[in-house]
Amino acid sequence: VQLVESGGAQVQPGGSLRLSCATSGFLFGSYSMGWFRQAPGKYREGVAAIDADGTPSVSDSVKGRFTISQDNAKKTLYLQMNSLKPEDTGMYYCAADRVEWWQLLVPSKFGHWGRGTQVTVSS
Repeated sequence: VQLVESGGAQVQPGGSLRLSCATSGFLFGSYSMGWFRQAPGKYREGVAAIDADGTPSVSDSVKGRFTISQDNAKKTLYLQMNSLKPEDTGMYYCAADRVEWWQLLVPSKFGHWGRGTQVTVSS
């Protein structure tokens, strides 16, 4: 399983970014997939995830601002981030594994990770 994130950047508060996670090495759509982030000195936390049936789960901290989606033909997972805030700053990771829907935002349930892409929200 290979996961490669891209799209991170420095952006001003209120701005938008779209992260991408290109995948290979497994049957896309057969695993649950998610986006997680980690700020310096903080634990890694679940941001948004989607199970193999397409059911999404989104953290309350980003609900209404972030949207997770996937393109099966491109085998790519996306995270559209709007109305970004300074507290959204962190390294964003893509993850994949066979995870039940009620555990989609639990980092320890995922065994396959990308290297991350940095998102910095500041003026």
